[in-house]
Amino acid sequence: MPSIETKKQNLNYTQPSVNKKKFSLLNLSPYVFITPYFLIFAVFMLYPLIYSFVLSFSKWRAGVTTFVGLENYKMLLTDPFFWKSLGTTGLILVIQVPIMLILATIIATVVNSEKLRFKGLIRLGFFLPVLIDLVTYALVFSLLFNETYGMVNQGLNAIGIGDIKWFSDGTWAKILIILAVTWRWTGYNSVIILSGLQAVPKDLYESASIDGASKITSFFKITVPLLKPVLLFCGIISTIGTLQLFAEPFVLTGGGPREETTTVILYLYDKAFGNFDFGLASAGAYVVTTIIAILSYFQIRITKGGEI
Repeated sequence: MPSIETKKQNLNYTQPSVNKKKFSLLNLSPYVFITPYFLIFAVFMLYPLIYSFVLSFSKWRAGVTTFVGLENYKMLLTDPFFWKSLGTTGLILVIQVPIMLILATIIATVVNSEKLRFKGLIRLGFFLPVLIDLVTYALVFSLLFNETYGMVNQGLNAIGIGDIKWFSDGTWAKILIILAVTWRWTGYNSVIILSGLQAVPKDLYESASIDGASKITSFFKITVPLLKPVLLFCGIISTIGTLQLFAEPFVLTGGGPREETTTVILYLYDKAFGNFDFGLASAGAYVVTTIIAILSYFQIRITKGGEI
C-alpha cells in the first residue's frame, strides 16, 4: 500500500494542473464579455464602411455592382450642384458654430455663478432641447415660423415689422436653419463648457479680484484661456455635426427654395435614395469625411491642441 507521504506527493503533483485550468478560464472571461460588442461593430459598422468604400468605385444597378474606378469621384467633383450644397453647408458652419459656442460659453458662465439659485433646474432647461427628437422639433419650428399663420410672423406683425419669408426666401431660409440648430445644440455645448468651468480653481479669480481685475477682464484673461481644450472639443464636434446637417433642411425647407438650403448630406441622400446612385453617394460620403478630417486637423493645429 502507498504510504501517506506518497499520497501527499500525488496530491501536490495534481493540484497545479487544476489551478492552471481555472486560471486559463479566468483569462478568457474578459474576451467572452467583449465579443458581442465586436460582433455588433463588425456587422453594423465595419462591414458598411468597407462595403461603401468598395461601392464608391462601382456603379450599382438592379443589385449588380460594376467596377468603374474613379468615375464616381470625377462626376461628383465636376457637379456644380455638389459644390453649391457644400458651399451652403460651409456658410451655415461659419456662421452658426461661432455664434453657438459664444452663447454656450456665456450661458455656462452665468449658470456657474454661485449666486444663481435653482442651478439644477436651469441646467436641465438648457439641456432639454437635445432630448427632443430631431424631426419633432423641426416640425415645431416649421409651425412656429410658418409664413401665413406662424406665431413668429404674427408677433412681428404685432410690433409693426411685417412678415418674413422664412421659407420662400433663400437667405431667410438659411437663417431659419441656423436658428433651429443653434436652439437645439447650444444647451448641450453649455453643459460641456460648464464642466470645464467647474475645474477652474477659484483661487485664480480671487487673486485677480485682489489685483483689481474686473469680472470681464477675469473672463478673458482666466476663463477663456483655461477653457481652450473644452472649446476645441466643442468646436470639433460642432463642425462635424454641421457638416452632417440633414434633418433640419430636410424637414423645414426640403432643400428649398430653389435648392438654396440643400446641404451636402441632403444632396448625397437625394443621389442615393432619389436617383439610386449609391456609388456616387458613397464617393461623396468619403469626400465629406476627408473634409471633416482636414478641418479637424487644422482646428487642432491652430489652437495647438488646446494648450493653455
